[in-house]
Formats: sequence, structure tokens, C-alpha cells
Amino acid sequence: MSTNYPSSVSTGGTSKNNKNNLVITLVVILIASWAYFFYARNEANNVIAMKDADIASLDSTKNAVQKEYDDAMVRLEQMTATNTSLDSLVKSRDEELNQLKSKFKGLVNKQNATASDLNAAKKLVGDLNGKIDDYIKEIARLQKENKQLTTDKENLTTENKNLSTTLVTTENAKKEAENKVDVGSTLNASSFNIVAINEKSSGKEKSTASSKRADKLRISFNLDANRISTSGTKQLYIVAKDPTGNTIKEQALASGSLSTREEGQVQYTTKLDVDYKQGETKYVSFDLRQTDKYAKGSYSISVYQNGFKIGQGTASLK
Repeated sequence: MSTNYPSSVSTGGTSKNNKNNLVITLVVILIASWAYFFYARNEANNVIAMKDADIASLDSTKNAVQKEYDDAMVRLEQMTATNTSLDSLVKSRDEELNQLKSKFKGLVNKQNATASDLNAAKKLVGDLNGKIDDYIKEIARLQKENKQLTTDKENLTTENKNLSTTLVTTENAKKEAENKVDVGSTLNASSFNIVAINEKSSGKEKSTASSKRADKLRISFNLDANRISTSGTKQLYIVAKDPTGNTIKEQALASGSLSTREEGQVQYTTKLDVDYKQGETKYVSFDLRQTDKYAKGSYSISVYQNGFKIGQGTASLK
């Protein structure tokens, strides 16, 4: 009988168990390694997917912001193309708009632009649209003011035209009234008395009807009372005509020519300055002497004042 056999069998079993345990351990390690690998790869894929999603989101936001900017610029261009006032206003603020555009392009075209950059760019687009709205409001206000100014100008022009018309009417009425007063102030000569005077050597005077004996004509008349004509010196022009119808003109009488309102230019024989008092009758008397001898026939004496003939008388010599 051998007593060591059972011990030999026990040692072999232990070695086999150890080997199995090692295999199991390696398998577990391998499985764990693969599990970690798949987990790590999945996590990496998730990170990549998130990054891709972030990039896609940023691209979408960038495109949206860019479109908003482009739409704003198109809107501005369309409005300035159809509104010269807005175009002038925008051009006057080119520096302000250029700075805004430059900031926007700097943010949007920035490499690896962040969400913060795009948000800032979006805010700039909002500022741009706000400025465009402000421009439109300002132009509307200016146009309203301009329209009001145009209306005010038209009203003033109409008022001025009405005032001018009224002024012309008033001036015409004034002139007409003044003309009426002027004409109404013209005096009237009446009660003419024309007598030929013979002067004696003694100095005595005697009326005569003989042309041979006549040395002068004594002419008298009344200036009738006139309530319109003002008091003061009135200038009377005397036109004396001989029997042939010619006006008697003497240098000593200061004969001349006057402009009348109805007869044009008239030659006068002499003129008198008469002191007249408003509303009263004035008696006028003067002597008219000529160098030539008096001829037979009728002598006429006409009196002019204020451009009108105001009276006439005649005398006949034999």
C-alpha cells in the first residue's frame, strides 16, 4: 500500500484551480477593458456630438444674425433710394454708421466666434434697426415741420396778397378820395366885370367903350365861397385874348404856359397870387395893360386855378 497517493492528487487539483482563477481574472479584466473602451468611445462621441451641435448652433445663429444685418442694410438702401431727405440724413452720419458696420463685421467674421460675440453682433443689428427707425421718425418730423412751414408760407403769401390787394384798393380809394377833394377844392370865379379905362393926363380915370381911348382893362370877379378849399394863397392864371383870338402876351406881365387837366398846355397872359379864406367869398380886381393899342372887338378874359378853367368874362370895344 502506498500512503502518498492522496497528497499527489490534492496538489494537482490546486494547480488547476489557480489556472482557472487566472483565466477568469484575465477574462474579467478583458471584459472590463472592453467595457471601458466602449464607455470612453461613447463619451467621446457624446462630446463630439455636443461640440458639433454647438458649432451647428453657432453657425445657425451666425447665419441668422448675418441675415438680420443684410435685411437691415437692404431696408436702409431701399429707403434712401426713394427718399432724398433720408439719403442726405444718412450721408451726414456716415461715420456713425461705418463704426457700427465695422464692429459688426469684426464680431461676425471673427475666427471661432463665440455665442457672446454673436449676441453682441445681434445687439449691433438691433442698434442699426433702431437708428433706421430714428432716421425715419426724424425725417417724418422734418417733413411735417416742412409741410407746416410750406402751409405757413402759403398762408403768409395769401395774406400778403390780400393785404397788397387791400392796400391797392385802399390806395386807389385814397387817391380817388384825394382827387375828389382836390377837384372839389377848386375855386369858382363868377360875377365878371371887365371895363376899359381911359387915363387922363390929370391922373383921373374914366371908363370908356372906345378902343382908341382905352389904356387898360380893369377886370374884377368874385371867388365864390368853398368849404373844401383850405385857406391860403391861391395862384390864378389869367388868359386874355384879343378880338382875333390870340392870347395877349407881354414880357412885363410875365406871360407863360400852364398845364391844364382838360385842355393840355395853355398860354397865359399873367398870374395873380390871391389870399383866400376857406368858406368865404373873395373879391378880386386888377388892371391889365398891354403895349399895343386896343383894337375894336370882343376881349375875353379866362381864369384858371388848380388846372381847371374856373370862370370867364368878355368886354367889347368900339
